[in-house]
Amino acid sequence: MGWDLATPFIIDLQVGSEDIDGLGHANNAVYVSWLERCAWRHSQRLGLDLTEYRRLDRAMAVVRHEIDYLAAAYEHDELQLGTWIVDWDQRLRMTRRFQLLRPRDGVTLLRAQTTFACIELSSGKPRRMPTEFIEGYGPALLQS
Repeated sequence: MGWDLATPFIIDLQVGSEDIDGLGHANNAVYVSWLERCAWRHSQRLGLDLTEYRRLDRAMAVVRHEIDYLAAAYEHDELQLGTWIVDWDQRLRMTRRFQLLRPRDGVTLLRAQTTFACIELSSGKPRRMPTEFIEGYGPALLQS
């Protein structure tokens, strides 16, 4: 498969009829929900699920999406979405990259980058990452 970077965390997706817009392809808003799903599943795999976020009163909230839509996805397409943690300051910010592939023809449909900031859930204000975030997300940081 033609992944841009080594060892992505991957989820499998299938384009359903509910994902299709009036132009006959997957709607751009659906891609954003896929990015969120992939990031959450990766966080869960790293031991940082919603229960842990609530216990710590911290969360990683999206502050910016940058998305390049490169090709369309159609109903019944089977896709793979990969993500990597590519940058973080171990205090407030973390950046993920994403790549969406259609395995049957090897086409990359999307490349994206999302910046997250650590917030305190109870106030919604930026707060320093707790040790549990550093221990959980740190090992997943892509080494260049």
